[in-house]
Amino acid sequence: MFSVRRISIALSVALLLVFVSGAVASAEEKIGVIDSQKIIFQHPKFEGVTKQLQQISRTKENEMKLAVDKEPDQNKKAQIFNAKRNELAQEEQKLMQPIFKEAELAVRTVAKVKKVTVVIEKSAVYFGGIDITDDVIQELKKNAAKK
Repeated sequence: MFSVRRISIALSVALLLVFVSGAVASAEEKIGVIDSQKIIFQHPKFEGVTKQLQQISRTKENEMKLAVDKEPDQNKKAQIFNAKRNELAQEEQKLMQPIFKEAELAVRTVAKVKKVTVVIEKSAVYFGGIDITDDVIQELKKNAAKK
């Protein structure tokens, strides 16, 4: 027959196995953290894109001023302003998209090399995680040097 002691030991062993297997499962997860703003700002192409965007912004602003000065209707002035602002936003998105894609690829590459299974924004993490930001920046610079 089963004694209370045997059942208690069996239950203790079972609980121990649950805790150990939980610890092993969580030990397999490696969490990486990144400072995405730092990565984008230090991207090798960022400075050039920023200069392009400043030039485009000045052009759109001049176009907007000329068009608004000629237009007497306040509603049409607002439409012109919004249209130029939207054009600038589209240009910004078009120029920044390759930088974002390259940064994402670099994050994936570094995470794979470092065997990181999850990568999250550093500012969302209170404690822990492996900071791979500098490694991602180095990967971007290495890839830029190849081109």
